[in-house]
Amino acid sequence: MIDTEAVAAIRQEPITWRYKGLPVALDGCTVAQAAERGLNLFEDGFLGPVLVLDEAALSHNLTTMAKWCADRGVQLAPHAKTTMAPQLWARQIEAGAYGLTAANTAQLRVYRAFGVSRVIFANELVDPAGLRWVDEERSADPGFEFTCFVDSVEGVARMEDSLRQVGAAPVDVVVEVGRTAGRAGARSTAEATAVARAAAASPLLRLVGVGGYEGVLVNDPSPHSVSVVDEFLRRMRELTVALHREGLFETDEILLTAGGSCFFDQVADVFAGPWPGMSVTTVLRSGCYVTHDDGFYRWMSPFSRGEAGSGSLRPALKLWARVTSLPEPGLALLTAGKRDLSFDAWPPEPQLVRGADGEIRELTDCTVSAVNDQHAFITLAAGHGLAVGDWVRLGLSYPCTAFDKWQLIPVVRGETVVDFVRTYF
Repeated sequence: MIDTEAVAAIRQEPITWRYKGLPVALDGCTVAQAAERGLNLFEDGFLGPVLVLDEAALSHNLTTMAKWCADRGVQLAPHAKTTMAPQLWARQIEAGAYGLTAANTAQLRVYRAFGVSRVIFANELVDPAGLRWVDEERSADPGFEFTCFVDSVEGVARMEDSLRQVGAAPVDVVVEVGRTAGRAGARSTAEATAVARAAAASPLLRLVGVGGYEGVLVNDPSPHSVSVVDEFLRRMRELTVALHREGLFETDEILLTAGGSCFFDQVADVFAGPWPGMSVTTVLRSGCYVTHDDGFYRWMSPFSRGEAGSGSLRPALKLWARVTSLPEPGLALLTAGKRDLSFDAWPPEPQLVRGADGEIRELTDCTVSAVNDQHAFITLAAGHGLAVGDWVRLGLSYPCTAFDKWQLIPVVRGETVVDFVRTYF
């Protein structure tokens, strides 16, 4: 499923100036050597800001999601673009992941560099160069399983033309269902059926299922939003049954895939059996569960809302930055900005402060009011007690746009660095 030797080789890479936030003293060390030092995040020369991953939270989230999926009889192919971190992918696969999900060919090339052998390409792939490369990869590695989305008859024709030009073997596809004013995907059942018929008729495509993404339909967990999601998922289910009755699927095991990180509980419920006369594998594509967050997913996740049953997810991503200036009453500036943290969903959340004496205390009644390229503005409550040089911990919202700003991320237990995670964006 993944090349563990390639993943292990990451730890033999040298640390250089290109990895921000790390102590200068680590230059020339391998990642493994640096991890073995047991460095203290605050006492051993880390250069703020620095993004960290909490090991206890990571382990908890991996175990919790794996158990939840197993208990409900669904598979999980995490959208690995969330982290682009092969070391975390390996842990997700070890926890039982069915495969990984990708969104574009650039991501897929990274997956393949680390030997990922089963990929759901949750997008249309009509680029001839990309299709040619995928065919080369499958020829070189017969164990590589690749499935992509199609959402139009024109897309089917373009794929078929490109594959024919290179003499490629048939590609597995699922019909993507969409919604008016949504993202990609066939807008109606009639359109989706026409796409399915075109794919099934093509000698170079193999129709194996139905896919969709409910996460772009709504932006809150209100009863109305839940009903919108349910209606969309029921439409996917009904289409799957109709295509099966028409004999269009070219597989005995139909792939039915949806589920981001906000409504995967509804996906599991709507796609649950029975499926009379059919064998259906439901595959979720949730990716953000691995780190959860301190904002959007804390609000939206089924675990946070209690919809997933008992248990919870824990925020694993934190960013520590120095107070660089207290230029006026009620305002602090931190050495972290848009180049360092996610800000596009919800603003960062001030949580803790570590003073010069090493004491850590809660930072209450403070908010991040603005973020520049390299500065975060904190509006302070009276009696905040912050001093220039203090470390402030920020909780982050939306992990996808935090990981892409860091190439080597310390993993911590408390204040001790126990490992480093490499990203490939």
